[in-house]
Amino acid sequence: MQRICGTLADNGFEVILTGRKLKDSKELSSQPFQQKRIQCAFNSGFVFYAEYNLRLFLWLLFQKADAICAIDLDTIIPCLLASYLKGCKRIYDAHELFTEQKEIVTRPSVHKFWLSVEKFAVPKYRLGYTVNNFIVEELNRRYGVNYAIVRNLPVLITLAPAGRKQEQPFIIYQGAVNEGRSFETLIPAMKMVNAKLIIFGKGNFFEQTKQLIKENNLHDKVELKGYVEPAALRQLTPAAHIAITIFEQTGLNQFYSLSNRFFDYIMAGVPQVCVNYPEYKLINDQYNVALMIGDTMSETIAFAINKLLDDAALHEQLRNNCVKAREQLNWGSEEKRLLAFYQDNL
Repeated sequence: MQRICGTLADNGFEVILTGRKLKDSKELSSQPFQQKRIQCAFNSGFVFYAEYNLRLFLWLLFQKADAICAIDLDTIIPCLLASYLKGCKRIYDAHELFTEQKEIVTRPSVHKFWLSVEKFAVPKYRLGYTVNNFIVEELNRRYGVNYAIVRNLPVLITLAPAGRKQEQPFIIYQGAVNEGRSFETLIPAMKMVNAKLIIFGKGNFFEQTKQLIKENNLHDKVELKGYVEPAALRQLTPAAHIAITIFEQTGLNQFYSLSNRFFDYIMAGVPQVCVNYPEYKLINDQYNVALMIGDTMSETIAFAINKLLDDAALHEQLRNNCVKAREQLNWGSEEKRLLAFYQDNL
């Protein structure tokens, strides 16, 4: 969101990025756009969503706007109602196929609720964009909307030359520690790997991941760092030897995902072990930046990691391909799509 809002602000748009404030939220960094945090009394469950949506709606009513952009389904209703009352345009930014996440599709009542929200609201958002062609086609099939594609690619950064091979190379996972990210098999896989896994991020599977580390007696090989500022993470990721991008197949959202971390690893010049799902395969067929795996069993993950640890020539080939690919797969090229969308529609 900082990339999107920053690009719009740098090109003459007045932007307010609105989100949620938690007890452990860090101070907002200075940005070329305005920022607003809404604090709620409740922090989880249906009551939280109800409170946050109400507070967001009331706040939006008093803001001057030519357009309101909803990010995913959890903000789509207040943005819809406020845009109607204010007579301004509404835009839907679908970061994922929200109703097809594992933590939703495996809970029938929750899935039914969010599907009803999607059916009610998405057809009323004729303008929108999302991260890959599958979601474009699926939302078009369901609701007749025709959205643009704007991938969340990283900003091009200077990459230090490859130095000496680390004495103790480490493996990195960065991003949300959420259900459906295969931690149940990734953690046990580390018993078969002679290297350390460092996990940067938090999420709804964080406590369960702690327990998996304990159950598998892997305190010396798996380290949970929690949330790390994006700027700090950009300095840490290039030091990794191997990166991880894996998801379970449960839910279409996982199978057709195109995660930020996939591109962040390429930008950092770090070869990765990645699931051989359609969107990743499409890019890897073109750039060859990852070692693809057909399933997320512990043995499969461990075998792939060990191959990259042991095969120096393969690792160097993938790293060199990352360095080349990052010249195209960066925000400097992708932001042109974003600007074209807003310039054409506002």
